[in-house]
Amino acid sequence: MAVKRIVANLAVADPARANAFYGDLFGLKVVMDHGWIVTLSSGERMAPQLSVASEGGSGTAVPVLSIEVDDVDEVHARARSGGWEIVYDLVDEPWGVRRFYVRDPFGNVVNVLSHLPA
Repeated sequence: MAVKRIVANLAVADPARANAFYGDLFGLKVVMDHGWIVTLSSGERMAPQLSVASEGGSGTAVPVLSIEVDDVDEVHARARSGGWEIVYDLVDEPWGVRRFYVRDPFGNVVNVLSHLPA
C-alpha cells in the first residue's frame, strides 16, 4: 500500500472567496469546482507529507497549513499589499527556512516558507 496524495480540506463559508485568497496570493488554479468544494492546484508534483507538531517553531502556534513557495519575499509583499493579516512577520529561522504566517479570510493561519540556500 502506498499513499498517493494528501489533500488539505479547509472548512470555509465561501469557496469563491477562498479561491480569491489562495489563487491570487499563491497563483493556484482551480482544477475542480463542484460549488460546495473547490480544489486548487499549482500543477507541481510533490511527495505526500503530513506534519504533526506541538508548536509552530520559535514559540509560535501550529499553523493549519504550510505552503512552500519559490520566493517567500514576493508572496509576503503580495500579502501585505493585499491587506492580509501577517500573524508572524518574515524571518530567517535557525532550521533553514525563511517564513511568515498569514491569516486567510476564514481565520486559518498559514505558514508560508522558502528554504534558505545551504
